[in-house]
Amino acid sequence: MKYDFDEIVNRENTACVKYDLRKELFGKPDVIPAWVADMDFKTPDFIINALKKRLEHEILAYSIRPDGFYDSVIKWIKDSHGLTIEKDWIVFTPGIVPALNFAVLSLTSPGDKIIVQPPVYFPFFNAITDHGRIKVDNPLKIIDNRHEIDFGNLCGLIDEKVKMIMLCSPHNPGGRVWSLNELRQIGELCVRNKIILLSDEIHSDLILFGNKHIPSMSISDELAELTVACFAPSKTFNLAGLSTSVAVIKNEELRNRFKKTVESLHVGSGNIFGTVALQAAYENGRDWLNQLLEYIEGNIRYVDQFCKEKLPAVKVMIPEATYMVWLDFRETGMNSKRQKEFLIDECGVGLNDGRVFGIGGEGFQRMNLACPRSTLVAIMENIYEKMRLFI
Repeated sequence: MKYDFDEIVNRENTACVKYDLRKELFGKPDVIPAWVADMDFKTPDFIINALKKRLEHEILAYSIRPDGFYDSVIKWIKDSHGLTIEKDWIVFTPGIVPALNFAVLSLTSPGDKIIVQPPVYFPFFNAITDHGRIKVDNPLKIIDNRHEIDFGNLCGLIDEKVKMIMLCSPHNPGGRVWSLNELRQIGELCVRNKIILLSDEIHSDLILFGNKHIPSMSISDELAELTVACFAPSKTFNLAGLSTSVAVIKNEELRNRFKKTVESLHVGSGNIFGTVALQAAYENGRDWLNQLLEYIEGNIRYVDQFCKEKLPAVKVMIPEATYMVWLDFRETGMNSKRQKEFLIDECGVGLNDGRVFGIGGEGFQRMNLACPRSTLVAIMENIYEKMRLFI
């Protein structure tokens, strides 16, 4: 089946964060939103049909996750990434951000240090500081217009108080797919110092341009025993509103501690529709995903070529994964505050201010490309028309 990613879907007045909070977030109700990481494409038909079928049984009472839920997770991860996991390793979580917090609460103690590598997905920060842990930054370097890990600095940060490294793999916002060598170096640090690796792999299905995601748990048996890996269908299939994800934890002691936290907070039940949607996505989603990735690659090429031809002061960091691009506005001469004002007030475009991603975000903007090409054209033309008057 051929899917139509050019279709415009009106999302206004659907209690939609991306569109219905524009006035509150940007001060204007009519900006073109290209910020939060969800898609303007319809959730795939095979998921919608599965939800409709479940609704035909008109009782929505307490439910369990059937074997098919776990089987679909196991098969999807094996087929996609070559990683073999077991049912017992899988723990339901109501979203990746809750999972990050559960891991911090259950596997570290107040006063412990946790390393992050900014610019990075900003909920990492609160998951650390909200619970009395100490955030330690290992800023990424930009080399040849891509993010690289500063291993020299990272090694120097390790001491007896460091109990966890948070890894965004693939990386958000820069779109890096970490190499085997990079992951091995992180793994060796963790194993040598008995540091837990909390690996957010929510973007692992959104791999672009022939790159390959390597699961953190696959690096070595020793690292697998120290890893909490988080997966979800939400970014891949536009299911964020169903708050359904899993943590994969091989080590029984770590898993039991993690599960105890989930159970103590009484958030492990989930919901019927999240269960149905995950299973439908992982059992039927391969062809749709392949078509999606091809479309996203086309959007990336469009933005890159547009900037080279019309906006040479804006540099595009080509992502190896995700449907976000990291845009370098530093050569425009505008600081981040002025960039934000310019994009919202003059261009009518709502992006993510790079500063929210921490150190290394100043002067950058994150843009969501998971939208019809016509929306993207409107965004880029708006920026171009105003930028040529500015520069």
